[in-house]
Amino acid sequence: MAKRSQYQQRIIRNYYQNRDSIMLQRLGDLVTDLYLAEGKARQRLWDRITAAMQKLGVPADRIEHICRSDNPSLVASLLKELWDRP
Repeated sequence: MAKRSQYQQRIIRNYYQNRDSIMLQRLGDLVTDLYLAEGKARQRLWDRITAAMQKLGVPADRIEHICRSDNPSLVASLLKELWDRP
């Protein structure tokens, strides 16, 4: 495996330092898309939202409840809660 340059190491380090902010932004974008999606596209978005919530450390039972309800407003309220978290 090739050795990484200082620039590449800095990019990787910055990504992991800001991963929560990146995931919150991504979850916000997915919620917006979810309000407009229908059919198979909606199911794919739910899969991506589930993955994002898992990466943010949301408890599994809460993720299951939100996904089972198929209600984008629950994801939006969770997103607001996560943004307000210190």
